[in-house]
Amino acid sequence: MPVIAPFSPCIVIPCFNHGQMMADVLASLAGYGLPCLVVDDGSAAGTADELQRLAAGLPWVQLLRLEQNQGKGAAVIAGLQLAHNQGYSHALQVDADGQHQLSDIPDMIAEARAHPDCLISGQPVYDSSVPKARLYGRYVTHVWVWIETLSLSLKDSMCGFRVYPVEPTLTLAASHPLGKRMDFDTEVMVRLYWQGVPSRFLPTRVTYPADGVSHFDALRDNLRISWMHTRLFFGMLPRIPRLLCRKPANSLHWSATEERHGLWGIRLMLQVYRLFGRRAFQLLLYPVIGYFWLTGRAQRKASRDYLQRLQEFAQGRQQALPAPLNSFRHFMRFGDAMLDKLSSWRGELHDIRLVDRAGCERQIASGKGTLILASHLGDIESCRALGELDSNVKVNALVFTEHAERFNQVMKEVNPRANLNLIQVTSLGPETAMRLQDKLNAGEWVAIVGDRTSAGKHQRGEQPRVVWSHFLGKLAPFPQGPFVLAAALRCPVFLMFGLKQQGRLNVYFEPFSDPLLLPRAQRRQALQQAVDSYAARLEHYCLLAPLDWFNFFDFWQLAAQEPET
Repeated sequence: MPVIAPFSPCIVIPCFNHGQMMADVLASLAGYGLPCLVVDDGSAAGTADELQRLAAGLPWVQLLRLEQNQGKGAAVIAGLQLAHNQGYSHALQVDADGQHQLSDIPDMIAEARAHPDCLISGQPVYDSSVPKARLYGRYVTHVWVWIETLSLSLKDSMCGFRVYPVEPTLTLAASHPLGKRMDFDTEVMVRLYWQGVPSRFLPTRVTYPADGVSHFDALRDNLRISWMHTRLFFGMLPRIPRLLCRKPANSLHWSATEERHGLWGIRLMLQVYRLFGRRAFQLLLYPVIGYFWLTGRAQRKASRDYLQRLQEFAQGRQQALPAPLNSFRHFMRFGDAMLDKLSSWRGELHDIRLVDRAGCERQIASGKGTLILASHLGDIESCRALGELDSNVKVNALVFTEHAERFNQVMKEVNPRANLNLIQVTSLGPETAMRLQDKLNAGEWVAIVGDRTSAGKHQRGEQPRVVWSHFLGKLAPFPQGPFVLAAALRCPVFLMFGLKQQGRLNVYFEPFSDPLLLPRAQRRQALQQAVDSYAARLEHYCLLAPLDWFNFFDFWQLAAQEPET
């Protein structure tokens, strides 16, 4: 039985016919002072001879040869077994093809030392050398891994630049046969997660050398990977209760919840839409939305609470609602709205009706800068419908998110003529007002949602400034900021709601105030009246399109603050 030091790392390199690359790879590794175990996975004579020559001249390199090619996974496990026999606790896997940014090794080792019970993996940052088929194929794998683990914590399961905790990995390999080839990296990470070994990720640049040798067999390896995901999916099903119990605690404020999608996810959906059309996108929604519905306990509860409150309110007013209403259909409607968003960005969403087209045309013709009070009922980006009337109308949408610039980037990639500009804000203060005043003076339009408290102050532990107003039969907190801002800008204020009704997007555009006045002597009363009016219209449109409510949090709760009586 080998004696294992608390933290004693080595390097493991599986190699199959990459002899011409290995001299450079080993030269790059020499300065890190780590012993290196090279596993020759049945390479041809040229590579085998080169590896023997290199190992003979480098005392810190040890060579293990497998007489028959068994696949990358089998070679890694053989290397881990050798590492264990020699007393190493952790093994940094480095691919032999020169793709990895080896200068990140100190960070990888430091992370493994700080978290010895975790699998430490690189999270690839690709340059232009990456084959597009590989890049987009990874996105599909990401989605399946999230479903198989019921977690978003595994950010990339296919990067071969990773540090294994040796003993847990060998225990897994002994108890369950792992994929031996291109299916290995993903399967071992997912199954380690199932066994309670989490993964941590560090960004790392990945380059595909122009003269690189690829052993990926498009037919066989894709079949292996598909079969692997099938096994993992059905293996996930009996583990659902245990996996769900590992979910982190819920956040109190909507902005404290980590984003459940990223820029790459939007690009993935765009590619699916571009290549296969709307129908394929809709089919993809079912497993993706099903995953979010299963794992998003807080969002699922918020959806059910909202629908119950809405139904009780409608019954009290003897108003019929579209049926059926349930939380899964609520989630699916959100996914469908994402498809409408992509169609809108590409300029392909044509089935839009401006309910008060004449009123909208009059406001555009006035040339006045205009403020739109929108909401998360429907899609604020329905403001793009204004471009159908006049392509010179520029709409600036204020959003409380750190991803605004990245969304702008994607929109410009999709449609360079996009006339909706997202502006990131964390709070509404004098600087924001001055910036928006310039845009309004130039005749531009500004859209801001009036139904969410700002993120910045809440995150610093301060109380957001809100006005409590009745909404669906109960007091709910509405932010003061949009209404105070509207009054300060002294411009025409309109309401806009983009709602999906009977398969068609109806854009409701109605006057709210011109201008919105908050006299100093009656400021509090005037502000309350403005918020009450907004809440009443929000309530009205909620009853028209109940599933278009995209606030998946407890809308009626404000942490540590109650309405004044």
